[in-house]
Amino acid sequence: MSRAEAPPADGEGPIGIVAGGGRLPLEVAEAVEASGRRVIIAGIDGEADLVLDHPATRTFRWGQVGGAIDFMAAKGVRDVVFVGAIARRPDFKAMRLDIGTLRRVPKIVKALVGGDDSVVRKVLALIEAEGFRVKGIAEVAPALLVSEGTLGRHRPTPEDLEDAMLAMRALATLGPFDVGQSAVVVRGRIVAIEAAEGTDRMLQRVKELREMGRVGGRGGILVKRAKPGQDLRTELPTVGAATVAAAAGAKLGGIVLEAGRTIVADRPQTIADADAAGLFLHAVAGEEQVA
Repeated sequence: MSRAEAPPADGEGPIGIVAGGGRLPLEVAEAVEASGRRVIIAGIDGEADLVLDHPATRTFRWGQVGGAIDFMAAKGVRDVVFVGAIARRPDFKAMRLDIGTLRRVPKIVKALVGGDDSVVRKVLALIEAEGFRVKGIAEVAPALLVSEGTLGRHRPTPEDLEDAMLAMRALATLGPFDVGQSAVVVRGRIVAIEAAEGTDRMLQRVKELREMGRVGGRGGILVKRAKPGQDLRTELPTVGAATVAAAAGAKLGGIVLEAGRTIVADRPQTIADADAAGLFLHAVAGEEQVA
């Protein structure tokens, strides 16, 4: 998009996808294309492995942030969505910055000062200052969000759903303290709440607690929901095959998600894995049920 051209109206023009790892960026691209809009993908080098074969993909190193911005602008992108996991933190000392990034160094440095939430907000402000509209997956690919009900063969018991509401309330209460999106409840007892380690490592912690005898038997549930007030443009709660495997390893009975604000990545495979492991996948309404 040249600076002289009028930008496309909201809901028009190609959608830019800043892609990290995993299958979700490709799923979002496919859902956007199915809706009739084109995609332009800026893949993060070393992270965006599954979108490399998409014809609209171009990869960028961390030191080429400015080039990625210029690339999307030149392709007529106005709406941008951030999708996918970042497994490796960038090595800023080893970066070779491109010209587009060098021009923006003062703004980028300013954006990198502060805590994680502060950094995210500043990066979004930086992108928006470049003339882009930052969108969430819910806006560009709403079909990927889970609806209320059970996915797969196995269903939760009434006791499981009571435990789910306990976890939902706990996570809602802790949300202002920037605690994670997940908790594990076993028969009315909260045994783990996600911190900086992420969901899968929290589940490894539950597995270890079981091996030590601190959490007896089998059963229990993993609950994943958005934090109250969370900016869903950058961090929509997501589960996938790895989460199912970790939940099975922790001997849980199933996974409960917040309907309308969570995603099951690679849904057919994840549901099949849950069925095979004997786990239920179930979505419930979040906010109104935990007030």
